[in-house]
Amino acid sequence: MQGKDKIQSKVEIKNKRAGFEFELLDKYSAGIVLSGTEIKSIRRSKVNIQDAYCVFKGIELYIINMQISSYEEGSYNNVPTRRDRKLLLKRQELKKLLNKSLDVGLTIVPTRLFISDKGFAKVDIALAKGKKLHDKRHDIKEKDVKREMAREKY
Repeated sequence: MQGKDKIQSKVEIKNKRAGFEFELLDKYSAGIVLSGTEIKSIRRSKVNIQDAYCVFKGIELYIINMQISSYEEGSYNNVPTRRDRKLLLKRQELKKLLNKSLDVGLTIVPTRLFISDKGFAKVDIALAKGKKLHDKRHDIKEKDVKREMAREKY
C-alpha cells in the first residue's frame, strides 16, 4: 500500500484532555457497536474522542460526539462520522453507572479507545467529576515539580 495509511494492529487513542478537565472516579471497559467500515477507520487511527461523552437512553449507554472519519475506499458502506454509538457493558455495570451518573456534577467520559487482543474495538470510560480552576492549577504545579526533580537526577 504505497502512499496510503497502513492498517495498524495495535491502536490506542487517548483522551488526555479528560484527565485534565475531570477527576476520574470509576473506570470501565466497554465494547462499541459499529457498522459499515468504521472498524477499518479505527484501525487507521482516524478517530477523535476529545469532545465525546456518554449518556443513557433508557437503560442503554451511548457515546455521543465521537468522530470516526469515513473510510476512503468504502463507498455506500460509510456511515455518518458523528453518530450515536451504543456501548456494551454488563447489566450490573450499567445499573451502577446509571445510579451514580444521576448525582449532580458527575458525567461519563471516554478516556481511551483501543483494539482488544481479539480484534474488537473497545473504549475505556470513566465516571468523572469536573475540576475547578484551582484544581487544574494544582495539577500543573505538581507536573512542574516532578519535571524539575527528574532534571536534577540527571
